[in-house]
Amino acid sequence: MVYKVLIPQDIAKEGKDFLLERGYEIRMGSGATEEDLVRDVEDCDAILLRTAPVTRAVLEAGKKLQIVARHGAGYNNVDLEAAAERGIWVTNAPDSTTNSVAEFTMGAIIAAAKRTFLLNKSLKENNFFFKNQHKGVDLIGKTLAVMGFGRIGRAVAKKAFYGFDMKIIAYDPFVKPETVPEYVTMVDWEKAFGAADFVSLHMPLTRENKGSVGAKEFGLMKSTAFFINCARGEVVDEAELVKAVQEEKIAGAFTDVFSQEPPSMDNPLLTLENVSVTPHMASNTEECMRLMATQAASQIDLVLSGQQPTWPVNKPVGKQNK
Repeated sequence: MVYKVLIPQDIAKEGKDFLLERGYEIRMGSGATEEDLVRDVEDCDAILLRTAPVTRAVLEAGKKLQIVARHGAGYNNVDLEAAAERGIWVTNAPDSTTNSVAEFTMGAIIAAAKRTFLLNKSLKENNFFFKNQHKGVDLIGKTLAVMGFGRIGRAVAKKAFYGFDMKIIAYDPFVKPETVPEYVTMVDWEKAFGAADFVSLHMPLTRENKGSVGAKEFGLMKSTAFFINCARGEVVDEAELVKAVQEEKIAGAFTDVFSQEPPSMDNPLLTLENVSVTPHMASNTEECMRLMATQAASQIDLVLSGQQPTWPVNKPVGKQNK
């Protein structure tokens, strides 16, 4: 029997080679919409998923589906409840993005502090001396609040502390105290926003935290502080972030993510002087793409060969104790 793996959006060659070498048939998708997946998944045993939506309708159409393997750490584009009900594993690749996103986040912090995006733009507009009115700040001795102390948050904290001599505070209600490095001080939500010179978001999107960073949080921040988001756009109330920057409640922001992606071209975040933006690309490196593809493929191989996956994010009915 040859198992079929649907890949709605292309992945690195190494991930496809991994599957082909083990005898799987790859079906490249015809598109990345719900309608496309419903049409393409009918006789497939697995989906190797990037950003396409795997809804209840897609899962119901996949009569033979055993696993949806996410290409990356996040999995908010999969209906976990519907998958569990149908006995379908959902997995992610939690280690794949850690270093790439942490490096990008440090770049975002530096860009915000040194105002490189703004100064780059001004120089290309023939305004060399724009720099005189737009000085940057140094990172040494500044306080970084890491909001969410998982793999990426920990990597950012380590790089910021050892590489830039920053003071590190962090918020995470689920962290075990014995796992916290000595250079990190765990604080509550309000203290993190209020004490930081830089607030860096590293929380996954959940039903509970959607829009949780809003007017209250920006009101707590110092007027000299910067807000960095390389996690999920929907965790932030975008309108309140715009307002905070416009009213100079905070010094500026760097966001790699948006509540709607791609963002509308009339989104104020795209034009505000003190906001730097990038197109959800923190993990977009050659190395990370290879790792995400091969780790996702490895989970498909485990499940289709009758084993439990290494990184499950749901508990399929009837499979929890197998």
